[in-house]
This record gives sequence, C-alpha cells and structure tokens, in this order.
Amino acid sequence: MTALPTAPAMRPSAADVSGGRVFVRTCAAEWTRLWTVRTTWGFLAAAAVVMVGIGTIAGFEAAAEPVPPQGEPAWAVVPFAAMPAQFALLSLALLAVTADYATGGIVPALQWTPRRGVLFLARTVVAVGLATGLGVLLGCGSALAALAAAPGLGLPWDVGLDVLGTVAFVFAAGTALAVGLGFLLRNTAGALVTGFLLMLLLPVLLPQFGYEWMSSFASVLPGSGAAFLLLGEVPRMTEASSVTALLAWAGGALLLGWVRLIRNDANR
Repeated sequence: MTALPTAPAMRPSAADVSGGRVFVRTCAAEWTRLWTVRTTWGFLAAAAVVMVGIGTIAGFEAAAEPVPPQGEPAWAVVPFAAMPAQFALLSLALLAVTADYATGGIVPALQWTPRRGVLFLARTVVAVGLATGLGVLLGCGSALAALAAAPGLGLPWDVGLDVLGTVAFVFAAGTALAVGLGFLLRNTAGALVTGFLLMLLLPVLLPQFGYEWMSSFASVLPGSGAAFLLLGEVPRMTEASSVTALLAWAGGALLLGWVRLIRNDANR
C-alpha cells in the first residue's frame, strides 16, 4: 500500500511578516552587534573615566576647601563632566553606522533586513538609546563619585531628575545627529570631523573673529545649544533656542541620512 502524498507545509512569505515584528528582530540584532565589538567597550570606558574621574576630582576639591560644603547637590558636577564625555558616546553612535560601510557589512545587513526604513529606524533607536542610557548612568556615577569624595554633599532627587533629564536630552540629540551624519556621509573620518566641527570647534572658534554674522551663525549650531543647556554660559543663547538648534540639526541630519539610504545604493 503506497503512502498518500502530503501537501508541503505552508511557510509565511517575507511579505506576510509584519513591520513591527521585523523591527523588533532588527533591534535585537543591532543590540547584539553593538555589545559584541570591542569599540563599544572602548568608548564606554573612555566616557566612564572622564565622567567618574571629573566627579571624583570635584569631590576632593570640595572636601579640601576651608569650609567644606554641607548639603550642596553633588549633581552640580554632572553637566561639567558630561560636556567632554559626550564626544565618546557620540563617536560610539556614529561608528555603529559607519563601521558597516567601512567593512561592507551593510550589504548582508540589508539582505537580512531588506526593508531599509526598518533598518534605519532600528539602528537609530538602538544607537541613540544605548548612548543616552549610558550617559545617564555615568551621570549618576559622576555624582556618586563626588559624594563619596565629599560626604558633606547631598543628592536631592528633584535636582537629580532635572540634571539627568537635561543630560539625557543633550546626549540623545547629539547622538541622533551623529547617526544621521553616519548614514549621510558613510565615512567614519568625514562624519567624525563634521561632528566635532558642529559640536565643538565652530561654536568656540567663530565668535573669536569678531564678525557679527559669524557669532550669529555660531549661536545656531548644535554645539552652542549643548553648551548652554549643560553649562549655561553661552552668549546669544536661550533655553528655547538651544533646544530648537539641537532638535533641528538632529532631525535634519536624520532626514538626509534616511533619504540617502532609501534612494542610493548602500555599497557606494
């Protein structure tokens, strides 16, 4: 007696898989990719040394004063530590994008996730979320280090929420700008130089020339906005203009990066 033929098992096609499911899977892959390369740990170590180190130094300096501070918030050191440390996390987010272009890994990445918009969103969310979360955690570590070195300081939770919220916004906007530059330029060196120019060099250098238009241009750069929100000592800047500048530059870079990924060959 011969066996009856059986119908082949029906398998869902790629078109049947929902975009949300693909997005979750891609986010998981991006998360794993970031934590399995030495570069991530290197930038994390650099940011930790800067933020915790500055917090420790500030704490020892406060404890060495003739009249040690009593009850002053240790959170005050966090914005000063975050200002230089942000560049390590911005570089981390940028390399999360450009490394694939340098090694040619973008081709198999798009073969695994052919929906380019989904890959763009997942890579952006994971890179920005990771860098921002690490920045907030290191901000807490910086304040705790200052408190350990100067026990007379305090850690009021309301001040901490305000400071960490500002740090999170600055880091999120800065890393979003870095991700957008990575997708747009597709070159690690070019994107790093552009990022450092916008976030550090031009906001400091342009006002030194004494021309009104240069000072005005410097006041709309993202680095000026970050400096005002963290340090509060930037001429021509207000809280509203700082937030607007950071959001506009981050959103513009992401939009241009998305357009290039969607419209151009990934390996060119």
